[in-house]
Amino acid sequence: MEISWLQAALLGLFACLSSMPGLGGTTFGNYTLGRPLVAGMVVGAILGDLRTGIMVGAAMQLVYIALVTPGGTVSADVRAVSYIGIPLAMVALKAYGLDPAASDGVSLATGFGVLVGTVGTVLFYLTATMNLLWQGIGWNAIEKGNYKQIYRVNMLYPWVSHILCSFIPALIMCRLGAPAVDAIKMYLPMDGLAMKTIFTVGSLLPAVGVAILLKQICLKATDFIPFFFGFTLAASMGLNLVSATVIAAMFAFIKYEIKTAKLATKFAGGATDTDEEEDI
Repeated sequence: MEISWLQAALLGLFACLSSMPGLGGTTFGNYTLGRPLVAGMVVGAILGDLRTGIMVGAAMQLVYIALVTPGGTVSADVRAVSYIGIPLAMVALKAYGLDPAASDGVSLATGFGVLVGTVGTVLFYLTATMNLLWQGIGWNAIEKGNYKQIYRVNMLYPWVSHILCSFIPALIMCRLGAPAVDAIKMYLPMDGLAMKTIFTVGSLLPAVGVAILLKQICLKATDFIPFFFGFTLAASMGLNLVSATVIAAMFAFIKYEIKTAKLATKFAGGATDTDEEEDI
């Protein structure tokens, strides 16, 4: 599998769009288009293998499912994972002849994702550093009363940062990814220690992502009960991702209705008590 210059350019363009909050707001750009689960479909469509792209994206999403960026601090650049890691993982799966749905395929994909995510962190901070230059230009424009310059600072100049630190790296790494993967295949055979290590570590990474998510949402011991119940239900019934999502949405709706009813009863009871005290 080889990535052409046009395909690499499209991947670089999406890497820019997903890293710019101005693209329909942060919600659509960063937290939707930049997530591996969504990017897997985009990358699969660009490379002509939608099934592999979606499955690789889903595998990588589990690793970064609880990733947050408090105060601009990132441990891994998930947008680099999406538009550099997923294409390279797809090339690697084709080179090694692995099924993306198999355990070895998932382990290899997550291993590539973590590697690229760490490298992408450098690109993230380079972008942030370059954006400081545009902020300085903006403050000078405000002091001089040149308010038209503010629009260029907000809408035009950041493209320079993202082209240099997102588009070009994604273009080069994706285009040259196939030869690099071929070299890795030559020097790191499937039965070698290095590849076995990648498979072992990669198989543990989704569990780490889910554990981080549980640490954030489970505030007390009883919060684990719905999680274990859902896990048991999915495992025993053999549910796929879509079916599990529908069932989880139903349980969430039931819980929401119960909490709403409790609040309504509480406020209604409080209002009644107040009225009785006033009558007395």
